[in-house]
Amino acid sequence: MAAPFTADQRQRYARHLALAEIGPGGQQRLMQARVLIVGVGALGSPAALYLAAAGVGTLGLADHDRVRLSNLQRQVIHSMQGLDQSKVQGAARTVLSLNPDVSVETFAETVDAHNAMELLRRFDVIVDGTDSFAARYLLSDAAYLLRKPLVHGSIFRIEGQVTVFLPGRGCYRCLYPQPPPPGAIEASEQVGVLAALPGIIGTIQAAETIKLITGVGDGLVNRVLLHDTMAMTFHEVRYRRNRDCPVCGDRPSVHALVDQHAVNGVEVGR
Repeated sequence: MAAPFTADQRQRYARHLALAEIGPGGQQRLMQARVLIVGVGALGSPAALYLAAAGVGTLGLADHDRVRLSNLQRQVIHSMQGLDQSKVQGAARTVLSLNPDVSVETFAETVDAHNAMELLRRFDVIVDGTDSFAARYLLSDAAYLLRKPLVHGSIFRIEGQVTVFLPGRGCYRCLYPQPPPPGAIEASEQVGVLAALPGIIGTIQAAETIKLITGVGDGLVNRVLLHDTMAMTFHEVRYRRNRDCPVCGDRPSVHALVDQHAVNGVEVGR
């Protein structure tokens, strides 16, 4: 039986407790949940802040990078005080200052083929805040093999997208069977990113994570939500599990992450 809410928790989560879609039962599920955010940068910042505010019991934060001045234009979980410091440590401080109820586990390392399975299996939901195709394939493959839901988000210049991958319902390779050729997509340093864009996409990722944990609403499963900030439009594209997918298809050829170097020419952990 779940422990009763403390007086502070009843006050902190009052708007959730009053919300018919969440209520006491949903808030208890949030407080017992374990969510891993891989990439505590542009997308991971708003996702971590809103999941912490919502009372997710344990937040895992994984990122090998350090805070740079150029990050602060859009990575709102970081500050001037954290310059040149570990992103996960700085993010953990911000999360705990927002909600000390949250337990934070930090992983100041690259998530790669060697550690992904061990790390992801410890959490209930995985949030993809990475910024490379190799990392996205890796997380999708690992989440599928572990039967974990994956909340994917990505941004480019003024556009972003969000979808949710559930085991048996498709994976990142169903959407993108082949990565783009090297050099086809320029890095954000060359083309830029609108400051507020990751806030929009990362917040939607947080909302989808909350829905997964509490079991409410219609999730973005087999649907990609596409956003154009300049036009301020949202469009939806539906997709199905690819029966020929090497990971989640009817006759999968990928059964472990050690195989990933040979699949679609994608190298992971670089």
